[in-house]
Amino acid sequence: MLSTSALLADSALGAGVKCEAWPAWQRFKLLYLSHDGRIVDASTEAQITTSAGQSYALFFALVSNDREAFDRILRWTHNNLCGSQLERILPACKWGRADDGAWRVLDSSSATDADLWIAYTLGEAARLWNEQRYSNLGAMIAENILQQEVETVPGLGTALLPGPHGFVTGDSGRLNASHLPLSVLRGLARQTQDPLWDEIIHSSEQIILGSAPNGFAADWIEHTHNGFIPDRRSRAAGSYDAIRVYLWAGMLPASDPARDPILNALKPILESAAKRAAPVEVIDTQTLEMRGDGPPGFSAALLPMLANARMTAALQTHRQRAADGSLQNNQSYYSDALTLFGLGWLEQRYRFNRSGLLNVRWTPASDRPH
Repeated sequence: MLSTSALLADSALGAGVKCEAWPAWQRFKLLYLSHDGRIVDASTEAQITTSAGQSYALFFALVSNDREAFDRILRWTHNNLCGSQLERILPACKWGRADDGAWRVLDSSSATDADLWIAYTLGEAARLWNEQRYSNLGAMIAENILQQEVETVPGLGTALLPGPHGFVTGDSGRLNASHLPLSVLRGLARQTQDPLWDEIIHSSEQIILGSAPNGFAADWIEHTHNGFIPDRRSRAAGSYDAIRVYLWAGMLPASDPARDPILNALKPILESAAKRAAPVEVIDTQTLEMRGDGPPGFSAALLPMLANARMTAALQTHRQRAADGSLQNNQSYYSDALTLFGLGWLEQRYRFNRSGLLNVRWTPASDRPH
């Protein structure tokens, strides 16, 4: 096995690679990326960095062909979120300034969504930049995900949990559909050739559909011997987690067999978005009581679904809101990350194919997946 230092060696090969012009990514870096490679959530007193923020930035850097930023983000993640053992330890989900003023890990639990995006992006970076060390590291992270964040949920089968501990008790599993981007899961199945990913994809499709019985995704869902039930802790609310369910679903290619059933199940969120100037911030997914307006990133997260549904007027309204919101310098890292995903997809800066292969705009047309 290669050492981590070898895997994360300075990338001289990438020094001459030209960064693809993506103004939104350049602005995002300016606002949130520190000189040493961490995404800073300045809206928090602890100036936290999350593994999810690192994973998204890693993906955006690849989409932008920004090898320098990619290696900087990866190196900081390795050095600070997993004790310089990224090949063995899944990244801690939160780092920042503790109450005593020290900068350190604040929550050592791993977050599955971040782990998936990191492993997947490393695998795609290896292919697109022809750099085997990324593939080696991504494969190790993917294996650790399977070993630590997968469990059998009674009545559901092999399922990907939101993290490694405390999500399955007796015959009940607590699940989060926003941690299950199907294109990423399909990509990891292709990259690793491990059949366990196919079982995970099957249960993930069920979890996504189960999270939205009335067409609005819930942040959390439970599964018991009676099937899916509303989450008792979050009271079936759909908000800052659930918004990603719509985003990941909208980015599925037309050839994906899960796309149409999922998009059909989620149609009510589009009908709501067509009537509102801003997507709802919080919805009770059982009573459908709505309150508040989501930030501009919520509008961006719905753009792929609105485009697929050919809802031209609503698409224009929410696209403009997302674009205007991204210029306000409001230091809302999460909203701006959603905006990069949504607008980046709409601008065709990236696409996924049926097997989760990433197509980016800077590759030669002859090399792009179909």
